[in-house]
Amino acid sequence: MVQDPKVMVTTSRDPSSKLKQFAKEMKLIIPNSQRINRGNYETKELMEACRANDVTDVVIVHEHRGVPDGLIVSHLPFGPTAYFTLSNVVMRHDIPGVGTMSEVFPHLIFHNFSTKLGKRVMNILKHLFPVTKDDSRRVMSFINEDDFIHFRHHTFKRVEKEMELTEVGPRFDMKLYQLIRGTLEEANMADVEWVHRPFMNTARKRKFLAE
Repeated sequence: MVQDPKVMVTTSRDPSSKLKQFAKEMKLIIPNSQRINRGNYETKELMEACRANDVTDVVIVHEHRGVPDGLIVSHLPFGPTAYFTLSNVVMRHDIPGVGTMSEVFPHLIFHNFSTKLGKRVMNILKHLFPVTKDDSRRVMSFINEDDFIHFRHHTFKRVEKEMELTEVGPRFDMKLYQLIRGTLEEANMADVEWVHRPFMNTARKRKFLAE
């Protein structure tokens, strides 16, 4: 029997009010997730507490000067762990005409994740979410364009013969910069599966998630 994921969402230490709000919105995005205050937890203590409570994935958001700029997804009990930069973060209350947040399990759309690395990243993100029901009217899109993953969140309904989309947010762009085979507290010991190096782009434009 396949069990639904059990995800824990938290922040880096001493988070700003904006990062706390972003963590709350991430909790609403991911069904079956729980948000905890980081407090004085060290990384090792945090991961041990998650293992003891049968958590399947840990999501940690980071910031720079009050602006969310990083996201880590670590799969338990053995990994992998993916590190992403975040950019162009727009909170729900900053989206004009934002719709109400549904908490039903969403449909997922992944576009342009065709390479081996792209499929690996797609699976890491996909396994944060439980299997949806056919009648769900909530959809989350991960659109890869030049290795930036654009995340968008909508609800939809049929109006006469057309489908009407309403953005419910938040929205943000992600970019993978490292993937390790272990869990977060093993970052200095685990094998590095992939890491972005700027010189990779100097000879010609390289794309890693899609052909």
